[in-house]
Amino acid sequence: MLKYIIPLILFMVLAVFLGIGLNLKPSEIPSPFINKPTPYFSASKLDAPEEKLSPADLKGQVWLLNVWASWCVSCRSEHPVLNSLAQKNVVTIIGLNYKDDSVNALRWLDSLGNPYNTSISDLEGRIGIDYGVYGVPETFVIDKNGLIRHKQTGPVTEQDVQNVLLPLIIKLQAES
Repeated sequence: MLKYIIPLILFMVLAVFLGIGLNLKPSEIPSPFINKPTPYFSASKLDAPEEKLSPADLKGQVWLLNVWASWCVSCRSEHPVLNSLAQKNVVTIIGLNYKDDSVNALRWLDSLGNPYNTSISDLEGRIGIDYGVYGVPETFVIDKNGLIRHKQTGPVTEQDVQNVLLPLIIKLQAES
């Protein structure tokens, strides 16, 4: 009898853990970077490689860092949402082109529209590693003091913009 009960108990425990795991949302992975300073970088601009951009250049303003690549299927699905957000002109959007060929990236932006105030190149993925990027797309909201205030893993949806990003951006812009 005991030889049947132990496997049954183990099966039930595994079923409970599986049920819990299926209810988790990967886009809500907590980030250890929340409320911490943005990691430093000095990266070449995608469309002007001789020019550099660093977080210090954005100090004093709220900005989004969107990690994307031309080879990323999910980036393509979020791109119209970013274009729409850019048209609202409520926040500076910086693109981090992640492990991508610059020719393909520029062609992609030319074809689908460019929501970014500027896009920087991260050919080797070093900046992405410093920001704890799991994969593309990922989006960070950074406040006026250079603190990461929000991280979204996965594509940004219109609901995310309306329910999370815009309220947070407006709140952060009102802070001194």
